[in-house]
Amino acid sequence: MATLTAKAQLGFNYSQHDLGIGISNNQVFGDAEKTTSTLSGSLSYTYNATPFVNYIVEFQAGTLKGGDSVEYRSGRQFKNNFIAGTLRAQVQAGEFIDYSSSALMDGLKNIYGSVGVGLVSNRIKEVSRNSNTIPGYYTPGKDESTEFYIPLKIGYEYKIFNSYNEPSVKIDLGYQVNVMTGENLDGFDAGSRRDIWTQLTLAVKFSIGSVTSYRKPLTRD
Repeated sequence: MATLTAKAQLGFNYSQHDLGIGISNNQVFGDAEKTTSTLSGSLSYTYNATPFVNYIVEFQAGTLKGGDSVEYRSGRQFKNNFIAGTLRAQVQAGEFIDYSSSALMDGLKNIYGSVGVGLVSNRIKEVSRNSNTIPGYYTPGKDESTEFYIPLKIGYEYKIFNSYNEPSVKIDLGYQVNVMTGENLDGFDAGSRRDIWTQLTLAVKFSIGSVTSYRKPLTRD
């Protein structure tokens, strides 16, 4: 009976805890006219309520840049060495769809959407606030600030299974839009539009700790 029970659970088990590392390509759409791509790195912890319902705590650090003091009349240009933390809830399609009888649905089960709250500490290390072409034109702002933001993310989590049919490694490709509640992500306070910060992220997560069971198999095999 014990042997039959173990076989019945094959493919249902998963770890409730993941540790991850990632790299992101960042762009800021704010008060500086020119967008520039920069890189940041991240560390994350994920609690898996189910294989497809996840709660993520993430810390990241890197650089944000934008603007051109010569090319644009405003003269705005900045470099922000930031540190940020987020808490997100994430739901994957596999929580809702039947992927047992279709290869297409099995592939689609790992698509996810995520939303949460974030806090970023801005440290403007390089900034140009004066126009080189408009005499007296100056853009105010803060060199240091802390702001909340709303992270909205969509992506795909590719799961690699071990010999027990448990997802042990996950490769995550996602696109995140961070909607700022303040105006100083780029160090400029100009206009009424909030700053937006986007990220294209590639991450790898590793399952750790003991396993628990899910209500249905995680693979079609």
